[in-house]
Amino acid sequence: MSAYRIGVLSLQGDFREHIRSVEATGHSGFGVNRAQEISTLDALILPGGESTTIAKLAQSFGLFKPIKEAIAGGLAVYGSCAGMILLAREIEGAGVGQESFGGIDMKVRRNAFGRQVDSFETDIDFAGIEPAVRGVFIRAPWVESVGAGVTVLASVSTDSGMHPVAVRQGNLLATSFHPELTQDSRVHRYFIEEIVAKTRR
Repeated sequence: MSAYRIGVLSLQGDFREHIRSVEATGHSGFGVNRAQEISTLDALILPGGESTTIAKLAQSFGLFKPIKEAIAGGLAVYGSCAGMILLAREIEGAGVGQESFGGIDMKVRRNAFGRQVDSFETDIDFAGIEPAVRGVFIRAPWVESVGAGVTVLASVSTDSGMHPVAVRQGNLLATSFHPELTQDSRVHRYFIEEIVAKTRR
């Protein structure tokens, strides 16, 4: 497999950690903050951070429309935490005027696991990856509901039941946890080998 160019939206959030995770898989990871860079990518990662801030900055930098169009056009995209929210069709608890790029037919609840003080880690069974991956949840969303075209890859049990925390639809992958904050790059490798590689044939 040749090295792919994996851009990480670098307007706000933990984009540096994603770049390191991509590079750990042997591929090229770099920050993206200009619209003209989108067309040069093999794939894009939307990092964790603050979803409303990322969306507003994407508008300010002229990136919102190009990213939305690239997603609709079939670009492979992975979003973690805030990135999951940005890929959702519908956002529960959205801020006033909050926008998303969309792409995945799901409803996501912002800050579903609680505030910063409620952050936690747990091992997660992730379809297609063995053994379990370590999930780092920081003000994390969960998936409230999915459409027929969405595959749930991982779920977490809470007092209110089981909630999806990793989903895939076509060329799009989203997790509510932060694999980039661990030393384990297997979720990034899954994204590249199972999604990116199949879109670049």
